[in-house]
Amino acid sequence: MASAKRSIKTVGLVVKRERPEAITIARTLTRFLRAKHKTPIADSETAKKIGAEGVERHHLADRADLIVVLGGDGTLLGVARMVASEGTPILGVNLGGLGFLTEVTITEARAALGRVLAGDYEVDQRIMLEAIVDRASEEIPQSFQAFNDVVVGKGPLGRMLELDVVANHTPFCSYRADGLIIATPTGSTAYALSAGGPIVYPTLGAIVLAPICPHTLSNRPVVLPDTCEIEIHVKAPDHDTTFTVDGQESSQLGPDDVIKIHRGSHVVSLIRSEHPYFEIWRDKLHWG
Repeated sequence: MASAKRSIKTVGLVVKRERPEAITIARTLTRFLRAKHKTPIADSETAKKIGAEGVERHHLADRADLIVVLGGDGTLLGVARMVASEGTPILGVNLGGLGFLTEVTITEARAALGRVLAGDYEVDQRIMLEAIVDRASEEIPQSFQAFNDVVVGKGPLGRMLELDVVANHTPFCSYRADGLIIATPTGSTAYALSAGGPIVYPTLGAIVLAPICPHTLSNRPVVLPDTCEIEIHVKAPDHDTTFTVDGQESSQLGPDDVIKIHRGSHVVSLIRSEHPYFEIWRDKLHWG
């Protein structure tokens, strides 16, 4: 689904600073934005290098009408969680070839930004997941937002996990596995794909459950509607279970901890590139 377009006056640039080519293209885009009478902003350290106005990173979502990400899919994941509540559209520029999320190449960046400023673009709204960790040892649950996936995995000792999964208050499956991935359609091409999960069209309302190296071979990945409430009950005998969000936030889980996962209240607004999804899949997965 597509969202309404907004007037763009201020553009936030998020740059992977350790990549020289990212700084170079960011400088080019900053000059381009000023020529179009737009205000380019970036975090203070990046702003000094590219000639943009400096702001605190957490204020980018407040100030920007558009976010341009110059990096890879990992860079975009962090930005997505930061700006989703504001509905700020994101234009992802990949520093290599095409990315599953950063769909614009470096050579296309200026032209793509120009089309967005002119209003010639479409926005996809991608669902997120909210994961609530209810710890047996704590009174107040913790809430996390995931754009790609939530992963319950084995810890450094490497013991097989035992997880009971409940869907919509009904027993669903008991897993004995190295872990379990709960992914959005966007995340279906990430870790879940490596675990044998399906590729889900990114704008569908669905949730993927993909076990990691299940002990029972009949435990296959499944796709559920995004209206499902998933509960994962950890049955590990010790604190040897990890909980990870988008591969970027993690914590340890204890025995009898419960993770509740459902569709989040926010969506991520990604500006659609000129590359169809099927072209990106063929390019990234070498389908020929």
